[in-house]
Amino acid sequence: MGSTLAEKVWADHLVRRGENGAPDLIYIDLMLMHEVTSPQAFEGLRLAGRRPRHPELLIATEDHNTPTVDIDKPNPDKTSAVQLSTLERNCKEFGVRLHPLGDADQGIVHAFAPILGLTQPGMTIVCGDSHTSTHGAFGALAFGIGTSEVEHVMATQTLSLKPFRTMAVNVEGSLPEGVSAKDVILAIIAKIGTGGGQGHVIEYRGEAIRNMSMDARMTICNMSIEAGARAGMIAPDETTYEYLKGRPHAPEGEMWDRAMEYWRTLRTDDDAVFDRSVDIDATKLAPYVTWGTNPGQGLPITGAVPDPADIADEERRAATESAIRYMGLKPGMPLKDIAVDTVFIGSCTNGRIEDLRAAASVMKGHHKAKSIHRVLVVPASSRVRLQAEREGLDKVFRDFGAEWRNAGCSMCLGMNPDKLVRGERSVSTSNRNFEGRQGKGSRTHLASPVVAAATAIRGTISSPADL
Repeated sequence: MGSTLAEKVWADHLVRRGENGAPDLIYIDLMLMHEVTSPQAFEGLRLAGRRPRHPELLIATEDHNTPTVDIDKPNPDKTSAVQLSTLERNCKEFGVRLHPLGDADQGIVHAFAPILGLTQPGMTIVCGDSHTSTHGAFGALAFGIGTSEVEHVMATQTLSLKPFRTMAVNVEGSLPEGVSAKDVILAIIAKIGTGGGQGHVIEYRGEAIRNMSMDARMTICNMSIEAGARAGMIAPDETTYEYLKGRPHAPEGEMWDRAMEYWRTLRTDDDAVFDRSVDIDATKLAPYVTWGTNPGQGLPITGAVPDPADIADEERRAATESAIRYMGLKPGMPLKDIAVDTVFIGSCTNGRIEDLRAAASVMKGHHKAKSIHRVLVVPASSRVRLQAEREGLDKVFRDFGAEWRNAGCSMCLGMNPDKLVRGERSVSTSNRNFEGRQGKGSRTHLASPVVAAATAIRGTISSPADL
C-alpha cells in the first residue's frame, strides 16, 4: 500500500516510533514564535537552566498585540507593551532571531515566513498558534502546538505526537467567475462542519486546487483548523517551485537541484488510502458568507438566514437559534439585506498581496457607503505593505475612504486596539467569527476580499456582481 503526502513527511521526520500505544517522536524543522504564546516557554527554559537546542531553527515576529497605526509611538495598551518588550528581551537572551514592529520583515507569523522562503515543501513546521496550518500550502506538515510543547521544541527540536488520520478533500472542476479560495474553504467547512476534520490532516486535491496561486492555497490551508483538522496540505508543484525560487531563504544552485529532487517525491501515491474522502464540485460553488457564529454556518451569498423551525436535529436547531439571536438577525432574512457597520480586509487568511489587489480592483473608482463607519485594510506583512504601495494600491484604498494600516493581526482577534464595540457588525476576511471574536459583543460575517470590498461600497452584504 502506498503513502499519502502527510504520511511521507511524517516518516521522513520520525526520530523514534512509539511502542505499545506511546506517541512517536518527530523532528521539527522550523518553529515560528510570537509574543503571545512564547513567554512561558522562555521562562521554562530559564528555570531549567537550558538553552535552545537549535536557535537557528527558531524565528519570531511581533503580530498579535501590535498596533497598526502610530507604530513609532509608545504602545497605548500596557499589557500589549509588556508582551512585546518581553519577547524582545527573551529573543535577545536566548539568541532567537526576531523581526519586531517596524522591521521590513515583520508581519503575521503565518505570512512573513513564506515570503522569506523559510516555508518549504516537506518540512515540519510548528508554532504556538492554530493557523500554522497555512504553511501546508507548500506541502509542509504544519500545525499549532501548546505552550508546553513550544518549550519542548525549543529544548529538543523534537515533538512527541501520535500520527494523525488522513482526509482527502477533492475539489474538481473549474471555479466560476467571482469565486475565490475563501469561498471554497467556507463551502468545505459548511459541508463537513467545524468538527468534520477532527484528528485529521486534510490534503486538498483536484483541478480547482491545482489551478490556484500560492496565495490562494495558503487561504485554503489556513482555515483547515476551522474544520477541526490538525493541519491542511497541498502537494507541491510547479506553482510552488516558481513561488519559492529566488526568495531569501530558498536553496540555490546545487542545493536547489537537490531540494527539487526531494520535493518532486512529495505527492500521495496512487494506491494510498485516506481514512476519509470528501468530494466538492467546484463548478457549483458561489461566493460564500457566514451568517452565524462559527465558520460552518455559511451559505452562498444569494441565500437567506436559516429558519430553525426547518431543522429536525434538536442540537443543530438550538445552535441555529442561539447564533441568530446573538447576530441580531431574523429567520428567512436574505443575506444581502444585512447592513454592515465595519469592513476589515486583512489577517493571515486574506491579507496577502493577491487579496489586496482583488479588493482594490473592486474599490477603484468607488467610495465607501455613508452607512459604513470604517474600512480597515491591513496587510499581513510589512513586505506585502511595501509591495502594495509600490503598486499604488494604498492610494486606491485611501481614495475609497479606507484606512491603510501597518502589518499585524489587527481586527482579526480583538487583542489589540483594532476592535469592534458591542453590537457592531463587520464583514471580515479573517478566519473566525465566534461570539466576541473581534471585540466584546461584536458580530462578524466571514467573506472573501472582493465580497468585503463590494459590501463596503453598498453598505449591505454584497458581491461584485451586485455593483
